[in-house]
Amino acid sequence: MIIEIVGAAVVALVLGGFGGYMMRKQSAEQQIGSAEEEAKRIVRDAEEKGEAAKKMKLLEAKEDVHRLRQELDKDTRERRSEIQRHERRIVQKEENLDRKIDALEKKEENLASREAKLEKSQAEITELHEKQKEELERISGLSPEEAKNMLLAEVEEELKHEKAIMIKEYEQQTKDEAEKKARNIISLAIQRCAADHVAETTVSVVALPNDEMKGRIIGREGRNIRALETMTGIDLIIDDTPEAVILSGFDPVRREVARIALEKLITDGRIHPARIEEMVDKARREVEQRIKEAGEQATFDTGVHGLHPEMIKLLGRLRYRTSYGQNVLNHSVEVSHLAGMMAAELGVDVMLAKRAGLIHDIGKSIDNEVEGTHVTIGADIAKKYRESKNVINAIAAHHGDEEPMTVEAVLVAAADAVSAARPGARRESLETYLKRLTRLEEIAESFNGVERCFAIQAGREIRVMVKPDKVDDVEAVALAHDIVKKIEAELEYPGQIKATIIRETRVVDYAK
Repeated sequence: MIIEIVGAAVVALVLGGFGGYMMRKQSAEQQIGSAEEEAKRIVRDAEEKGEAAKKMKLLEAKEDVHRLRQELDKDTRERRSEIQRHERRIVQKEENLDRKIDALEKKEENLASREAKLEKSQAEITELHEKQKEELERISGLSPEEAKNMLLAEVEEELKHEKAIMIKEYEQQTKDEAEKKARNIISLAIQRCAADHVAETTVSVVALPNDEMKGRIIGREGRNIRALETMTGIDLIIDDTPEAVILSGFDPVRREVARIALEKLITDGRIHPARIEEMVDKARREVEQRIKEAGEQATFDTGVHGLHPEMIKLLGRLRYRTSYGQNVLNHSVEVSHLAGMMAAELGVDVMLAKRAGLIHDIGKSIDNEVEGTHVTIGADIAKKYRESKNVINAIAAHHGDEEPMTVEAVLVAAADAVSAARPGARRESLETYLKRLTRLEEIAESFNGVERCFAIQAGREIRVMVKPDKVDDVEAVALAHDIVKKIEAELEYPGQIKATIIRETRVVDYAK
């Protein structure tokens, strides 16, 4: 029973599996058939579309060919018409050339006939000339060569005389025009550069808030005024002038230092030797800063740029330098303007003339420290700071020490002379006085051990500060005697000169 059931189940399974297989096979065959039909349909559609596209492309190609053929025909017609126009123009030109050739042939025939007539006339003229020459030779008794030489000699003599007269007239005319033009240029430059002239003096006035300040400046037993005079080398004149103190000294830098220091002391109110020394040091630093600013301002006013910073400092020192009472910095700025204006009138290098004019007297800034004239010193300074050779030549030639190589150098010399020659610009007596005081200080400084020296009291006294480690009290006495003897031997002066030797030893320490 169980076996039958199992067998029946097996048979059922086999029959079921076979039936399922047949059903799947039939389904697969149906799907394959439908797929083949679909593929055939797609191929037919593609063939139909391809045929339609092919026909469309053929139509487009035919249209393009037709269009290109029309364009080609049009271009051909245009070119043909253009060629016809050129042909007509060529034909017209050929006709014109033929007519011109005919006209030229006629002109050549006329010229040939004229040349024949001219040759005949020339032959007749030559024959007449020969006859006249023979007649002249017979009458004058001279050969042609002798007559020619005689005529040339007479003509040459007349030409020499006329040439000499003309050269003299041209020279005089050129000289007159040059002098007239030079006067016009110089007068125009002077008129355009109307600078003010203020003659430098040897005194400065410091205003006081009240007359009681005079006693504080003098100090107990005059210690304050002595300290200020010793440290600055300037005389303080305190007289009956209300609310004013006069500073007297030939060196403008020292006078400016003393003025600034005294004004600071008056403002501060504390006046004693230690404070005076501190204020004098501050004033010196302030004057150095003003010197630098003065040099920069001078370059700005004249438009001269590119100077070496050290040259600007040397230029600023000219603010406190005078020449025959004329401020040298103002003089240099004026010379720069005058030279530049004259250069502009003549059409030469304006900036070169202004640059050379500004620094032409720069040697005067250190002429009391370096041997040589201010011209030589100035040229050496310009070489040191690599100025151009034309600028160096203008500096060296402005007093005739060298020959000027450029027009600008001549203009600088002319501007220097014009600036110095203005009425009131310079004073000879003041320059002599300043030179005597400068020489007085140089004599004292020439001795060993001298640290600083000041000529005061209008040159009637010289104060000499010595180095205490090199000059003792005994040597100070001998030094004063030697200085006096050298002054007597080398210097001419009115009255007498007092020599004061100052030897001071300071010991400084700090409590920490």
